[in-house]
Amino acid sequence: MSFGNLADNLREKTSFFSRFLFSKTMSTRLLLKYSLCVAIPLSAIHVGSIRAAEGGAGQNSATELKSEKPKSGDYVLQPQDVLRVFVFQHDDINKQTESVSISKEHTINLPLIRTVSLRGKTVRQAEEMIRAAYDKDYLVNPQVSVMVLKYADRSVNVVGQVNNPGRIQFPQERDLSIVDAISLAGGFTRLADLKRVKLTRVGPSGENDVQEINVDVMMKSGGKEAVMLEKDDVILVLERNF
Repeated sequence: MSFGNLADNLREKTSFFSRFLFSKTMSTRLLLKYSLCVAIPLSAIHVGSIRAAEGGAGQNSATELKSEKPKSGDYVLQPQDVLRVFVFQHDDINKQTESVSISKEHTINLPLIRTVSLRGKTVRQAEEMIRAAYDKDYLVNPQVSVMVLKYADRSVNVVGQVNNPGRIQFPQERDLSIVDAISLAGGFTRLADLKRVKLTRVGPSGENDVQEINVDVMMKSGGKEAVMLEKDDVILVLERNF
């Protein structure tokens, strides 16, 4: 083989090798570009999914926290409320406590522990008192729940210069203000003197306690600091003096 042929052969091989390297380089670049194009959307989807999941978790937590909140935890048990007292895994007790009425003295009678005073107590406080009483001398780590089966009738009497005078019922598990009571009685008439509303309440000894209340000020303040009523209160809305 001549020197010229050998040089031509070498140039062809070099050219082929260069084309091969260029082809491999371009393939690698295309593959890398394709990988990045696929990876970036997938990463975005992944991050978006994580954020969505985190947002959903936050919403669930808010919902759970909201649901954990008691609807009416301040309700104070009243005479003539009917309760169901349940002690977990103690059917002998539960058979006797399916329906327990609160007496006029604010007490109930339960097996073993006898008389329990619930004066001024909420349902949750009653549960704790009953649990502690059983735990003290009779049961080991008792689990107690209390449920109100029937609420006592609680009402006040609104008379005088209101549109619908008569008995006004308390909302279940809620207090009732003098402003709300007048509103539930149809509101006051144009002759009403809201600066001199009489509130009559029977005291502990049976005597009548009469107060004069400026309801006008309470209503103008949006009901803030309104007087809260008790069962059997009488509200008399007087007529204005012209």
